[in-house]
Amino acid sequence: MEQGLRNYLTVTAGYWAFTVTDGAIRMLVVLYFHQLGYSPLEVAMLFLFYEFFGIVTNLVGGWLGARIGLNLTMHIGMGMQVVALALLTVPDVWLSVPYVMAAQALSGIAKDLNKMSAKASVKVMTDGGGEQSLFRWVAVLTGSKNALKGGGFFVGAVLLEWLGFRGALTLLAAMLLVVLIITAMLLPSGVGKMRSKPKFSQVFSRVVAINWLSAARFFLFGSRDIWFVVALPLFLFEVLGWSFTRIGTFMALWVIGYGVVQASAPRLIRQSHHGRGPDGGTARLLAFALAIFPAAIALGLIYGLPAEPVIVGGLILFGVLFALNSAVHSYLILAYSDHDKVAMNVGFYYMANAGGRLIGTVLSGWLYQTQGLEGCLWWSSGFVLLAALISIGLPEITANSEKVNG
Repeated sequence: MEQGLRNYLTVTAGYWAFTVTDGAIRMLVVLYFHQLGYSPLEVAMLFLFYEFFGIVTNLVGGWLGARIGLNLTMHIGMGMQVVALALLTVPDVWLSVPYVMAAQALSGIAKDLNKMSAKASVKVMTDGGGEQSLFRWVAVLTGSKNALKGGGFFVGAVLLEWLGFRGALTLLAAMLLVVLIITAMLLPSGVGKMRSKPKFSQVFSRVVAINWLSAARFFLFGSRDIWFVVALPLFLFEVLGWSFTRIGTFMALWVIGYGVVQASAPRLIRQSHHGRGPDGGTARLLAFALAIFPAAIALGLIYGLPAEPVIVGGLILFGVLFALNSAVHSYLILAYSDHDKVAMNVGFYYMANAGGRLIGTVLSGWLYQTQGLEGCLWWSSGFVLLAALISIGLPEITANSEKVNG
């Protein structure tokens, strides 16, 4: 167990470092390219390949991790992120939309290789601890990651004002390269590798529960990114007149708070489940509750309530419910998975996650440009309702995993 804990902490530290660069690069690209005169839809399109190749990576990444080991796929992701950061340090005249989309594609591949590897490793490294132990470890990893991603938003905004676009990217690339070298030296080889080489056709899950959960995840994360990725920071900048640092600080604090709630999810949910982990009914109830908040924020803006407190207060409440939803999903994908197939199941599940982020990102730019922030919020509420309805198909967790796997 001591060796497993050390490996878990090493994976988590590497995941944290990567996550800071991932949050920072997103904030840098949104703010810098809007400053260069890009429209909201053009800014959203810069992330098109980032999200699209995330879908492809999660589809292939689980299969790859099962064949070569999760630690190796994690380090490949780190190396690709260093290259992606370096590609964006070229002069402005090179930064055409296709060029930036290509660099972001590399970053999207890197992010999902790293995330899939880290989260699947938890199942392998903490196997045998029971439902609550697994839920706790997953929540800590996921919650801390999101807190650090919020920190990345802040770091990106501050570095943009302090060092400029290229100076910030150079510093982030150097930091991540050092972390890559250290974690490569500390982690053993072969974590998560299957004994038999899986066929590529096996990446498509045959587990009914995982298919329902993946579909719900698609709409859950689409609902967040429809208004959070492009529309919200541009609204704060254009309509409310916030500075880059203030925008980055606010979004960072939101994601940090979201991460804290996510990490606390086992304690918050345990009392209502008599010491057991959550199940499909938990995911369904939380999704129905979450759908209320984007609609309420939209109504507040439509009826002329002060925009700043409506958005700040509404986003905080949305974040609490969204964090609990996400933590339950992150637990269920591992609870529904057999030990030997965890990498492939997690890869399939995060393929759906990336698909939701892709459609959410594109809609965020297009809807904000055509319907404003209120339109983004109504669509967000509709996506959450779809996630809730799909969650009706999620089963309870049983002692015998075969009952879940059907």
